[in-house]
Amino acid sequence: MQFDIRALDRAVSGKSMPRLGVDDQAEGLRRMLVSNQTEILALVSGRRASGRTSVTLNLAAALSKAGRDVLILDENPAPHNLTDSLGLLARLDLLDVIRGKCQLVDAVVGAYGCSILPTARLMRALPTLNANEQGRLEEILLEAANGVDVMLVDAAMLDETTSLALSPNVRMLVVMDATSSGITQNYAMIKRLALEQARSRFEILVNRVADEKTARLVYGNIEKVAKTHLAVELEYMGCIPQDDRLKRSTQLGRAVVEAFPAAASAKSCIALSQSALNMKSQQGLQGISQMMRTLIGQLRRQHLA
Repeated sequence: MQFDIRALDRAVSGKSMPRLGVDDQAEGLRRMLVSNQTEILALVSGRRASGRTSVTLNLAAALSKAGRDVLILDENPAPHNLTDSLGLLARLDLLDVIRGKCQLVDAVVGAYGCSILPTARLMRALPTLNANEQGRLEEILLEAANGVDVMLVDAAMLDETTSLALSPNVRMLVVMDATSSGITQNYAMIKRLALEQARSRFEILVNRVADEKTARLVYGNIEKVAKTHLAVELEYMGCIPQDDRLKRSTQLGRAVVEAFPAAASAKSCIALSQSALNMKSQQGLQGISQMMRTLIGQLRRQHLA
């Protein structure tokens, strides 16, 4: 699968990321970086229907099987979100907790040893939260993250809304399907984040691919483009193959690692979870205060621009 580097770069539009730079929004996002003991990994994609939510579920299930406590923040609204894909009913969410309509335990949904906290409405309301609500948000997320080893963010589309994935120093896993549109749209997202958010590192997962060889070819091509035009660092995290059992598990509302543990896709998800954990030990974790200062500084600079 080859493509012209210059043609791909020209094909990317100048569409901007949403501006985050108001002070209350910066404060709200700052408070979402909740614990220096919790690894935060945001799963993003520049293309709809990339399988990002399925990857989030199966990565969470694989991490749970490895003995990790996992919390998923689901930024996507129904009907195309994680709870709906599992056939779970989520009547309440994080915004309801913040506004005193329920307790945290009432909004959290459990599945496959993981906890899921719906946050779609909260992310959209974040710029309008008052000081008391921002303080409440910090308290709730500290409570939710207590004892959590890994926090996964099933991120909303980054060109449409605020997302925790846009916070500096939060690891970002780009879920890229091996199609021409998937490659082009994800490169466009990487380019915007590199130029407008000064993000310099991206972890790449090639999803729904025929085999490892094809995945490596897709990754190699986009890595060449990114290094030539953006000077960013990409890290190959693996691939998930096209697999009828993965499709069937999705139809059943189950994780493939639980429904069909011997399937090729299940083994790939286990390998991805190991890569994600190993990456933590290689990178190390910056202190939470450093992460907050970096985020606030970036948002204020954008506001002044």
